[in-house]
Amino acid sequence: MEYRQLGRSGVRVSPLCLGTMNFGSSADEETSIRLVHQALDAEINFIDTADVYGRGVSEEITGKAIEQSGRRDDIVLATKAVAHMGKGPNDWGAGRFHLVRACEASLKRLNTDRIDLYQLHIVDPNTPLDEVLETLDVLVKQGKILYCGTSKWPPTLIMEALGIADRRGLPRFISEQPPYQMLDRGVENELVWMCLRQGIGIIPWGPLAYGMLTGTYRKGQPVPEGHRFSNAGPDHSRFTPAALDAVEEYLKLAEAHGCSLAEFAHAWLIQRPGVTAAIIGPRTEEHLASALKSLEVELTPEELAKVDEIVPPGTWVSDFYHGNIYAPLIKDPHRGVR
Repeated sequence: MEYRQLGRSGVRVSPLCLGTMNFGSSADEETSIRLVHQALDAEINFIDTADVYGRGVSEEITGKAIEQSGRRDDIVLATKAVAHMGKGPNDWGAGRFHLVRACEASLKRLNTDRIDLYQLHIVDPNTPLDEVLETLDVLVKQGKILYCGTSKWPPTLIMEALGIADRRGLPRFISEQPPYQMLDRGVENELVWMCLRQGIGIIPWGPLAYGMLTGTYRKGQPVPEGHRFSNAGPDHSRFTPAALDAVEEYLKLAEAHGCSLAEFAHAWLIQRPGVTAAIIGPRTEEHLASALKSLEVELTPEELAKVDEIVPPGTWVSDFYHGNIYAPLIKDPHRGVR
């Protein structure tokens, strides 16, 4: 395994990060624990979860799996907070009142003495950034968190936070978690450049575009029952005719290379400039095995150029980035993303 520096920090992580959003839901506890152990055996040392995944269930299962492995100090453990954990007015947010309690709760569920990467899961435009960074600073000094990052934050807000951090000697964000894959390359317009300039590692989620980049959905064929896009209407912003057209072209590229579309998509992503690690979300051992195979897939300049022809850099045929980062703030600037 070739490990990569995580942003402007001294910590090194594997190019695949084990995402645990499915733990306790589409992957039962026994399967989830087994996936953690198999990922660790395959030298993946980066695990990502969040308090809101199953309202704490994912963190609990992840903590149990790590304890059983006996390898806590080999793992870079990341979790997230800010999203709604209850119906109360202070059951969400990046303010000191919620964030301190959220961190303590995550530490307890994960059964650990520290969170290696603590990420702000969504934008909270109501809380002053000074308060956010001061709170993170206290948690760092207490040894409860080591590094700080963001998820689904626009570049302008990250830059504002970096400016405050540099002026006041507060913790700098070292990572950002955006949606990024071959059907939506919107991050390439501003975010990638900013992260490269500022020493921020990019940890993309949704590398398979909710299954579209597996070949599960095909142009002109019925959508499989029980799948995410089973009820997608003609105006769906992600499940679009243009996305299905692109999938057909990508399938040809993967077949010519001799790998599955999922392996091709993962390999493409972890070879993109600025990307530190792609978050994989396996529900089965077969999904994990496929993701691991992508580490052996070396794409040629000709194949990369063909991808650029199908969905050009900075463009998208399936709206993940704008829909997650900008649309919610434009719609409701006083409350942020839910």
